[in-house]
Amino acid sequence: MEPMRTKLRGVNLGGWLLLEKWMVPSLFEGLAATDETTWCVELGAAAPGRLRRHWRQFIRREDFAWIAERGLNAVRIPVGHWIFGPDYPYHRSYGGNPHPFVTGGIDVLDRALDWADAFGLRVMIDLHAAPGGQNGFDNGGIKDVVEWHTCSDYREHSLEVLERLAERYRAHRALHAIEVLNEPRWDVPTDYLQAYYLDAYARIRRHCPAERVAVVFHDGFRSYREYLGFMQAPAWRNVIFDLHRYQCFERGDIDLDIYGHIRKAAGEWKAEADAIGAGLGLPAICGEWSLGLDLKVVSLWAEGPFNHALEHMDRFQQDVASRAYGDAQLMAFEKYHGWFFWSYRTETTPAWCLRDCVTRGWLPSRFD
Repeated sequence: MEPMRTKLRGVNLGGWLLLEKWMVPSLFEGLAATDETTWCVELGAAAPGRLRRHWRQFIRREDFAWIAERGLNAVRIPVGHWIFGPDYPYHRSYGGNPHPFVTGGIDVLDRALDWADAFGLRVMIDLHAAPGGQNGFDNGGIKDVVEWHTCSDYREHSLEVLERLAERYRAHRALHAIEVLNEPRWDVPTDYLQAYYLDAYARIRRHCPAERVAVVFHDGFRSYREYLGFMQAPAWRNVIFDLHRYQCFERGDIDLDIYGHIRKAAGEWKAEADAIGAGLGLPAICGEWSLGLDLKVVSLWAEGPFNHALEHMDRFQQDVASRAYGDAQLMAFEKYHGWFFWSYRTETTPAWCLRDCVTRGWLPSRFD
């Protein structure tokens, strides 16, 4: 089957092989750490035991079963550039330990692909954290640092990791796509980004043929128009364009009432999907979206005010609003080649937790 014919309806397995404090606050209790880098540095010798326990418990085989039972057909798995162990470039934040990250993540990823295969799920492996940090967010592995594009060693290591992933899983039935970099920041120059994307495609294609594995690139928080004519067939094949859509990070969105949020999703985002479908020449996915409207619970250090659309509603109204907001987004994102909800599980934020959203009736009980 040509991969493009399959609409991807999936979920991110965030907070598992790459820690985000707001998703798993219990792991960060009593620590100054704000991201996986500072968590590993601060815990030192205690980090491996704690993190490996988290890997075992946070997402298990039965979670893959649950995802498949709901009619979803794909998972996007974020990983850090340290996934293969200690061959990554040094960064000053590591202090005296040149290799602070916990080893063994690759074994967890091996298991995840086998579980996905057992339940007929497709896997998109996503390089979510690059050396030096590509966006300065905690989800980039190192908060407030954006140096990935300033150092050739960081770029080269990113490409090596992608090639090693391609080589390792080239024959694995579950591997559907490799995303070459998650959310590079808007001020990483577009020409630098595009040159990296082209190199990443070439590295992956050394091992993974186009008829089997897609290569995915993120918009880098800029208009799809900056990619018009980029990576087109027939020279480049099975390439997917990824964008992420949220309405809780910018002041203009935060200040909307629920009707404004729904209107934006069903109106602006639907129109954007139509424009991309008509103009880009590449299949597109919305690789991240959620029901989250409350900034405070997502970014534990964001500056307020933390007003949001649901705060003065009773429980019934919040349920109706959440369901409507979810449906409006699904109506828009179904226009794409696919979508992935962020995320499968969180500890304390139901609007970002697929299992909670389904259990509470905010999202459909089935997706097929």
